[in-house]
Amino acid sequence: MEIERKFTIKEIPADLESYPSHHIEQCYLNTSPVIRARKEDDEYILTYKGEGMMAREEYNLALNRESYYHLCQKADGRIISKRRYLIPLLHPAYKEGFPAPPEDYSLTIELDVFDPPFAPLVIAEVEFGSRVAAEAFVPPDWFDEDVTYCKEYHNSYMALQSGQTDWIL
Repeated sequence: MEIERKFTIKEIPADLESYPSHHIEQCYLNTSPVIRARKEDDEYILTYKGEGMMAREEYNLALNRESYYHLCQKADGRIISKRRYLIPLLHPAYKEGFPAPPEDYSLTIELDVFDPPFAPLVIAEVEFGSRVAAEAFVPPDWFDEDVTYCKEYHNSYMALQSGQTDWIL
């Protein structure tokens, strides 16, 4: 089960290049349900995602390079390319009433900086272990709008668009 929230951001962290990152390229063979082929650095993955916006089933299968490029030739829409930065969020904040996590608890912010034609779009995603935790999460100050339930910010939707980001910015 994938449980994640998505946010636009107010500003990119100044020390962004100090965090580990991966270059991601992905294509969509279907958008309902989502069937995606992804190249992350030198790894290739076929993903099935069930219905839902914040929480949904997700299954991953390993692919080889040849299979990835073969599937992308059959993809609907554009190939999406982005750099994903992995930023630790130490001591995440939660709404009042949510049980305090252990002192050493942290989450990871996956900050996606999109390449053209979707640049200058930047989206932050945070994954959670439960729906309750996701709903109680208080985002850091540098996050802006919660776009978890906005289809326009889901990569599978974006792949079918013209590539101009004016429709979401």
